[in-house]
Parts: sequence; C-alpha cells; structure tokens
Amino acid sequence: MTVAKILFIGDIVGKPGRVAVRELLPAIIENHRIDLVVANCENAAAGFGVTREVVEELFRNRVDVLTSGNHIWDKKEVLEFVEDYETLLRPANYPAGVPGFGSVAVPSPTGSFIGVINLSGRVFMHSLDCPFRSAEKEIAKLAKKASIILVDMHAEATSEKQALGWFLDGRVSAVVGTHTHVQTADERILPNGTAYITDVGMTGPFDSIIGTRKEIVLERFLTNMPNKFDVARGDARLQGVVLGVDPANGKALEIERLNVCLHV
Repeated sequence: MTVAKILFIGDIVGKPGRVAVRELLPAIIENHRIDLVVANCENAAAGFGVTREVVEELFRNRVDVLTSGNHIWDKKEVLEFVEDYETLLRPANYPAGVPGFGSVAVPSPTGSFIGVINLSGRVFMHSLDCPFRSAEKEIAKLAKKASIILVDMHAEATSEKQALGWFLDGRVSAVVGTHTHVQTADERILPNGTAYITDVGMTGPFDSIIGTRKEIVLERFLTNMPNKFDVARGDARLQGVVLGVDPANGKALEIERLNVCLHV
C-alpha cells in the first residue's frame, strides 16, 4: 500500500530555528521518506513575524508549505509579499478582505494532492471568525482536489485544539496544534482516522523560555515591566511530527513525534 509521508515542523524561532531546519531537514526527509514538508514560520524572523528573505530561505531548505498564526503581521513588510506565495499561509479565519491565503493544495510524489489549512484559535487570543466553521469552508474547497488534508490549529487553549480535532475527526487527515512552543505527548489517531497532537513543539533554541532568552522573560515576570524579547541561542532542536496517510481515503495510519538536536 502506498503511504504518503508528511513532516510538520513546529514553530521555527529565529536564526537558531532556521539553522536547525537547514542542517537537520535533509536527513529527516531521507530517513523518513518524506513526501511533503510543512512548517510554521510565524516566529522565524528574529522571533516575530517573517520577511521575504526568510520565506525564500526556508523554501530553499526544502520546506514546501509555510503556515503561521497571530504573529504573521509583526513585520509590516509582509503585506507587500504575502500574496506572492500561494504556499505561505495565514489563518483562514481572518475576516474577508484580509490579504493572503488560508489554505492550499499542492501535488505530492505519490500522485495525490495534499491540502493544508491554517487556522487560529480564539480562546485567550484575538477574536477572529469561527475556526470551526472556517475549517468546514476550507475543507469543502480543498476536497474537490486533495485526498489528504492537514490542519494547523494555531491556538493557546488545549481544549480548543482538542475540540477541533474531534470536530474534524474523519473529515481531515490530521489536526496538529502550534503556538505554545511546548511539545505535548498526546499524539494519537482518533477513531475515524484523523491524526492529532495538541502541540507539535518548537524548532529553535531550547536553552530558553519558549525560544526567548531566559533572563529577559524572568525579569518581566519578576518586575511586570515591559522589555524587548530576544531570541536565545543555545541547544537548537527541531521538533515536529511525521504523519503517514493513506492517499486513497485520506485516513491517517501513523503519527510520530520528532525531537532532534542540532550538535554543533
């Protein structure tokens, strides 16, 4: 049986995260026989947002589709190029009229098309359109072409991510959570064939507090005073999940967590 293998890379944080992708991704693709690579890039440019140069770098380094989240607009220049790349996604549940694309269908080596949907949660985050109803709209659009559909649910609340997983069970191949930068150990395949994990984790410096220099975050907690967050440097890792999906019916067959250290 042919199995489509998809790698989803957790939130790439700054230059350490990009270096981890560059150095570690080729071997992961070869060892796991990956057909498509998807990565969340919303923190890839110095920890906040994304630039055209960073987008081009990640595409050169064999990432096929980039998803994002609430930090996609942090670098204002993104408005100048977000629609130049169909495979650079922003959450599909932004209101009508917001530039950019919320989903895409791309061909895979197996001969099937793989759809990717980007959504943002609303609990403890900005109030956007309903991610559940937006998911249904995007699925209806992609299902005309793609036999496999992957959803990046960029959200704070674990309950909201789990709810979307159950809501879409059997209608998409996988629901993977991003945003918290902390990899969860709850990967599973739901009863109707949807792979699920609450958060795939972070790709970047782990000698940090979710990618930021520890002393800066501690100072803010201790003093409640604003300060500038800087990306940390030590212990770069790539975290994510490898998904195995039956392209004939879009059902997930496997989900495996990755946590690969970059030794320099």
